[in-house]
Amino acid sequence: MVAIKAIHEFMARPDPAMPVVLVYGPDAGLVSERADALVRLAVDDPGDPFALARLTAETLVAEPERLVEEAHTMPLFGGRRAVHVKAADRAAAAVARLLKAPPPPECRIIIEAGDLRKTAPLRTQCEQSAFAAALPCYLDGPRDLARLIDDDTRRAGIGITPAARDLLATLIGGDRRASRSEIEKLILYASPKRIDVPDVVAIVSDATNPAMDSLVDAALAGDPGRVEIEFARVRAAGTAATAIAGALIRSTATLHAMALAVRAGTPVDAVLKRGVHFSRERSVAAALRAWTPDKLEALLARLGDVSAEVRRNSRLAYPLVERALLVIAQSVRRRQTG
Repeated sequence: MVAIKAIHEFMARPDPAMPVVLVYGPDAGLVSERADALVRLAVDDPGDPFALARLTAETLVAEPERLVEEAHTMPLFGGRRAVHVKAADRAAAAVARLLKAPPPPECRIIIEAGDLRKTAPLRTQCEQSAFAAALPCYLDGPRDLARLIDDDTRRAGIGITPAARDLLATLIGGDRRASRSEIEKLILYASPKRIDVPDVVAIVSDATNPAMDSLVDAALAGDPGRVEIEFARVRAAGTAATAIAGALIRSTATLHAMALAVRAGTPVDAVLKRGVHFSRERSVAAALRAWTPDKLEALLARLGDVSAEVRRNSRLAYPLVERALLVIAQSVRRRQTG
C-alpha cells in the first residue's frame, strides 16, 4: 500500500482492511497526536491494559516475535484490541514478521516512528504491504496552521483578529505539540476578550532564549559579522530553522511596537527600560535608530514569506533563514554607512 494521501479522511475513519498503521515524520508532536487519536478510535478504553498493549522498540529488538503475539492475543473480556508501538524506528524486523501474519480485524496496530527516509526498511515494508497504511506527518504549512488556529480558538469560544491570526501563523509550526501549547497560552491570556496582535507579541515572544536574542539583535542592528558567529552557535545547539525564523519575526514585531511608541513621543530610554533586558539595550537601541515603523511593517511582510518557504523546503531551511538574517544586517549596514 502506498503512503496515504487523504490523511484527514483516514484519521476520521481508518480503513479496517489496513489494520497496521505506521505514523511517522519530522513533526514529532503531530506524530504523537495522530497516534494517540488512532488509539482512541481503536479501543473503547485506552486505560484498559487488556484492550491496549504498549510496546517499545527496545522490547521488539530483544523479542521480535512479541509484536505478532500481542496482535493475535484475544482480549480477556472480548471486544476490540490495539497495540501501540512507540519509537519504532528500529523495530523493522518485528514489523516484517507481523505483516506476514496480519492481525485479525478486531485488532489495530499503531506504529509510531520518527522521520524515516524513503528507503528506511520500516517505511518501505508498510508502504508495500496490502495490510498497512503509512501516514507521513510533515511540518504544518500555512493552510494547516490557519486551520489549527481557527479550530482551537473556536473550540475555546474565543475570537482572533485576522492580523493576530496571520502573525501567530508565522511564529508557530515547528512542532504540532508546541504550536498547540502556544495557542493554549494565548487563549488563557486573552480570554474572554478577542485575541489581538499585542496579545500574540506579549505571549508568544516569551518563547525565546538569550542566544537567539543575540542573533536577531545582530541582524536588526546591522552587524553581519556577528550574525554569522551567532547563527553558527544557534544552529550547533540544534535549534530548528523554523524556530530561528519565528524568533526573527517576534523580535521584528516587538521592535515595530517600540518604534511606534518612539514615534508617538515616548523617549527611547523609557521604551528600552520597559521592554528590554539591560544586556540587550545597546543592540536594540541601534536597531531603533536604523528602522522606522514603516520599514518594519514591510520587513514583517517579507519575513512571513521567508517563514513559509523555510517550512516548505526543509533541505534549504537553514541557508534560507541565514540568508534572510544576513540580508537584513547588510541592508542596515548600508544605510548606516551610505
